[in-house]
Amino acid sequence: MSVRGCFVTGTDTGVGKTVLAASIAAALRAGGERVAAFKPVVTGLDEPADRDWPPDHVLLAAAAGSDPAAVAPVRFGPPVSPHLAAELAGEPLDPARLRAAFAAVAADADVVVAEGVGGLLVPLARDWLVRDFARDTGLPLVIAARPGLGTINHTLLTLAAARAAGLTVAGVVLGPWPEAPSTIEADNRATIERLGAVETATLPRLRRGDPALLAAAGAALPLARWLG
Repeated sequence: MSVRGCFVTGTDTGVGKTVLAASIAAALRAGGERVAAFKPVVTGLDEPADRDWPPDHVLLAAAAGSDPAAVAPVRFGPPVSPHLAAELAGEPLDPARLRAAFAAVAADADVVVAEGVGGLLVPLARDWLVRDFARDTGLPLVIAARPGLGTINHTLLTLAAARAAGLTVAGVVLGPWPEAPSTIEADNRATIERLGAVETATLPRLRRGDPALLAAAGAALPLARWLG
């Protein structure tokens, strides 16, 4: 199955993957596309609720205009790695089931925005990584990264891990990007672009997960070039 879209991954957990994925989905939807959002597994639902930022699958569903249950077919309470959450629940993850769920949501859309869990080498099952799932989707990667100290190493390692598996990287997005970037932030962006041989864009800090705010942020990204 040939699918148009992108797979959003990150250099680590907590780097803004879901905000980036939701921004892309909201911008595409605002442009008149039929958008599907997909995240194979959500963990951490036992964590306290945030009024401004709902759980990942709920935020993605609001951005894409879809059902949260379809966005994330598997959901767990503990804030741990997916493979461990599944084992604790006595429900080991089945790669075939997740591939089928992805294909089902993608079949009814013009474009699909998939998001991983943590970084590329996070295990979804004991012997099946996020990187493996990204390769199964056939989508180009968009990598979410922090703008500050340490991001050069983390981002270049992620690029290396992706390319070693034969994945295509469309771009890197640094965020939240300040209105007046510091010397180190500006240099980090330029260095990643030069050493990583990858286009590097930015996403501003957003106050809340409002679809209109997300769409405005996503519209500033070079989506037509990255998604084809």
